[in-house]
Amino acid sequence: MGEQLITRLKEPEVSPYVFLCGEPERVPRIADLLGGGEKIRVVREYSIYRASLKETEVTIASTGVGAPSTAVLIEELANVGARTLLRIGTSGGIGKDVRKGDFVISTGAIREDGTSRAYAWETYPALAHHEAVLALVAAAEAQQARYHLGVTFSVDSFYAENKILDGERLASMSHGAYLLPSRVERLRDAAAMGALHIEMENGVLFTLGGLFGLRTGAICTVSDVVPWHPTDTTINFEENITGCIRVGIGAMEKLIAWDREKGNARSR
Repeated sequence: MGEQLITRLKEPEVSPYVFLCGEPERVPRIADLLGGGEKIRVVREYSIYRASLKETEVTIASTGVGAPSTAVLIEELANVGARTLLRIGTSGGIGKDVRKGDFVISTGAIREDGTSRAYAWETYPALAHHEAVLALVAAAEAQQARYHLGVTFSVDSFYAENKILDGERLASMSHGAYLLPSRVERLRDAAAMGALHIEMENGVLFTLGGLFGLRTGAICTVSDVVPWHPTDTTINFEENITGCIRVGIGAMEKLIAWDREKGNARSR
């Protein structure tokens, strides 16, 4: 397929194996942990690098914030040969036992983004690929990381969906304390349904993975807990996100090895 509309990517520039992250600044960080990388393209929120993992070429790309930009990138990466996409991200913890600094390996997502609904019915399941989940769990276990396995609450609006804790009351994070009364309890609803954390990209990642036949997975660090409130827990975020990246790299290494055993791996 020819040059892509938004990213201008071409097929020789993209590996079947892709790391995704939100922040463009995290792309060279991942590349450095792989031993170095080469910048391919920087367009809008999309920073795209090429690197190697155990003699297999991999791509690292930033999605920006939220489902719309993530969907554009997934579409164009898939068009030029991407087949396995692992997201390494940040999130807010919701689950009772989920603490700041923990990792969450997502098995699926509650789709509260608008973008995935443009692709599939609201009842379509957003599921991580089982091989990606197994690889992430194995990598987390190997690194003795504290992690949780479960469901993501995937939303479109950071400020409207997140809440702060004002005593016992949930209060708005939006400008001017704007708040729809009908949406006050959505975080508690998500927790009651078993959601472990809240973020903005997994829902569309897993939806498009299912629709397009892509192998998708995600691991997110819990950079804070929701409802947002003062906490005695402090973490070194740079060390924490580095640990999360290392789990993602370990998982990709396992997926490549499994593909080689099946005769499916490609060096590019």
